[in-house]
Amino acid sequence: MSTVSTVKDRIGRYGIWSVGLRAEDPSRRGELGEAAAELEELGFGAVWLGGSSAARHAVPLLEATDRLTVGTSIQSIWQYDAETSAAAFAEVEAAHPGRFLLGLGVSHAKLADQYRRPYSALVTYLDTLDTAGVPADRRVLAALGPKTLELARDRAAGAVPYLVTPQHTAHAREILGEGPLLAPELKVVLETDPSRARSLARDTLAMYLALPNYTNNFLRHGFTEADLADGGSDRLVDAVFAWGDDRRIRERINTFHEAGADHVALQLITAEAHRDALPREEWRRLASVLD
Repeated sequence: MSTVSTVKDRIGRYGIWSVGLRAEDPSRRGELGEAAAELEELGFGAVWLGGSSAARHAVPLLEATDRLTVGTSIQSIWQYDAETSAAAFAEVEAAHPGRFLLGLGVSHAKLADQYRRPYSALVTYLDTLDTAGVPADRRVLAALGPKTLELARDRAAGAVPYLVTPQHTAHAREILGEGPLLAPELKVVLETDPSRARSLARDTLAMYLALPNYTNNFLRHGFTEADLADGGSDRLVDAVFAWGDDRRIRERINTFHEAGADHVALQLITAEAHRDALPREEWRRLASVLD
């Protein structure tokens, strides 16, 4: 069995994407470890740490669990240089063999002052990781466009696309082929009222509609400028969020698997505005939806 197949088997079909599970504040390590242990018990195979997390943020979660895989989704190549990332990877790997995935991405011009020729910078970054001994099958790329998806196929274990649709997932699978991991992120709103659900969704979507990497990707996959205006059309919101009753949410998640995803990283969107919040009650409900 190949290493990538082993990764697919280990992380299973569902994971949790969260900014709140980052361990920036040492006083929260116990709380975060407890939450990670519960997610493992609930049956989630992986936790994906958002907000340009680094390897060190995975440590409290790995220490508190036995099987859970923890990945970064994503670590910005502009925020952490490749040598530092390689050293951090080696340290985590020594303590928790096979349980950490280094998820990398080029972020956005508006968020990184040094943003220049992002694709070439990512290739150079991977070259440095190769030299430092970080295995290709232990890293994944936040790939949206065709060239970066090809890079994820050829130089990594696969792709962890963020803010995408089932149509993009099918396109990504076509480029990746059957072997590499494809683990898109999907936002979930546990709300049945359409107006309330879409309002919560648009509150989250607003920041992304100001980032051309995402809007250009939407335009490549059948959306129009009108879909991007005024907080996003219902069509766009319904494509990148799962909302509704349990059946509707389960069916929406299943469309990503049917389109070719091996694993879906589920991000709970709630009325709680604080990014560090841990929606543990909602995670429990989501786990029951997936049964």
